[in-house]
Amino acid sequence: MSVLLIAGSPSAPSRSTALLEAVGARLAARAARIDRLVVRDLPAEALLRAEWGHPAIAAAIAKVAAARAVVVATPVYKAAYGGVLKVFLDLLAQNALKGKTVLPLATGGSPHHMLALDYALRPVLHALSARHILPGVYATDAQITLTPENAWQVHAELAERLDDAAEVLATEGLQLPARHGFEPVPFSQVRCSV
Repeated sequence: MSVLLIAGSPSAPSRSTALLEAVGARLAARAARIDRLVVRDLPAEALLRAEWGHPAIAAAIAKVAAARAVVVATPVYKAAYGGVLKVFLDLLAQNALKGKTVLPLATGGSPHHMLALDYALRPVLHALSARHILPGVYATDAQITLTPENAWQVHAELAERLDDAAEVLATEGLQLPARHGFEPVPFSQVRCSV
């Protein structure tokens, strides 16, 4: 049950990476094995030249292949996901996400960019053959603030949405038992009367 967290921000520290780590902590609490890939740490020249044979690039692609589920986080710039993430996604084979459940996350300066998840990132994830792309979580800069101790703080409403997203990924993507609510009932066991 491995989950790969892909940080697609060109800067550190970043709000999108804070969002990613918040989901990672929730999944780790559910006994999921977490692996991380920080795209900005890959060698820039090898990344831009699409050097698949470069050891760091090959290792990054292998991490994607080994994961059962993927969580992708990116800042939104000009209504699209980050260029650093795009360069990495361009390196992946057309079926790189085949059979995987993917949770997209994004941060932006205002709520006006929230549809970038659906209109920019989701089509690319679909083109990479993701089995199931979960509803994404978008957060504005105001919902993730920096504390005086230089730690990111996720505000309460956003924390609830992250709880829900992590729970859906755990149950649908990793097949872990639900933490609350009813267990799913197979359709063959549904009985109804008229």
